[in-house]
Amino acid sequence: MALLIILWIPIGFPLACLRIAAGSLLPMKIVYYAFKVLGVRVIVKGTPPPPVETSKTNHQSGVLFICSHRTLLDPIFLSTALGRAIPAVTYSVSRLSEIISPIKTVRLSRDRATDASMIKKLLQEGDLAICPEGTTCREPFLLRFSALFAELTDELVPVAMVNRMSMFHGTTARGWKGMDPFYFFMNPSPVYEVTFLNKLPKELTCGSQKSSHEVANYIQRVIASTLSYECTSFTRRDKYRALAGNDGTVVEKTNKANKVMGC
Repeated sequence: MALLIILWIPIGFPLACLRIAAGSLLPMKIVYYAFKVLGVRVIVKGTPPPPVETSKTNHQSGVLFICSHRTLLDPIFLSTALGRAIPAVTYSVSRLSEIISPIKTVRLSRDRATDASMIKKLLQEGDLAICPEGTTCREPFLLRFSALFAELTDELVPVAMVNRMSMFHGTTARGWKGMDPFYFFMNPSPVYEVTFLNKLPKELTCGSQKSSHEVANYIQRVIASTLSYECTSFTRRDKYRALAGNDGTVVEKTNKANKVMGC
């Protein structure tokens, strides 16, 4: 296997660059077919909701897609499955990933009030994707869902994301996350499966006096049941303490002060 990987890299890296270029430069409506030609399979299950017409006059909120988090590419494959670009909020990605991303990405500040205001504003503009686990997980488990999203809208659609890779993992805990998309697309025939679950009924949302934690835990259980995964109470920090020996934060120096961001 080690020999095969070494022999494949001169082919796999240019192929990964070609796949990334296709996803970044082509219209989202044809990315699904471009990926298929380039050996990337996208399997879509369930019935995705139609786009919501939002405006300042009707005060209708866009749909918030609640995705399980397997790689940094989850929102991109969600958009590929829908055939339209869905903006995503991120807990922190590298500048390279933001540059090559075909969808709009907005960084969360990890300040609860600031993030809540920003997400509400984005939902007023249309649909939005979020991965409330806060970090990727390779194993068949779901990390604990942050409950903030449940307080911001009742238009919630759970999405079960799962992928299959043969040679390279598209995630890292210790390395540079900017290479994660390249490693995923370097696999000879990677697969992403996107399953759209039923929109959460009104009686199971915070609008019917459910607590945000009850809503978040329910969605976690629904996605886990779909994927045959196990729900856990482990958080992003728990993952990084176990795998990298730190709490998953990095320090970025700015001209004015040090800014701490989540990994």
